[in-house]
Amino acid sequence: MRETLVSALVSCANNSLKSRSQRFLAGLSKDEMQFIAEFLGCCILESARRSVCSRAQLAEAVFDFQRARRGGCSEDQEHKMIVLLEYLCCSGIQHVSVARASHA
Repeated sequence: MRETLVSALVSCANNSLKSRSQRFLAGLSKDEMQFIAEFLGCCILESARRSVCSRAQLAEAVFDFQRARRGGCSEDQEHKMIVLLEYLCCSGIQHVSVARASHA
């Protein structure tokens, strides 16, 4: 399962950043990678509304996604949100559906 998650998440990264993304993912738990995959899956479902986002907009999308997903933030969830934001930035993913993340 871990290899499948890593492969799927690396395939979402920009071509020039795939090896960097793979190194980043190597240090994550399966649970952290599943959280990233949930966010990206949510964005894919609304791909027609994707737009380029700044880091601040990505952070807002991550926060909105988490709030809609669980209705609150524990320390563990806050950690996962930080990991997700860092993954999005290190992999060059700047096109996300902020609208979908806020309505998940």
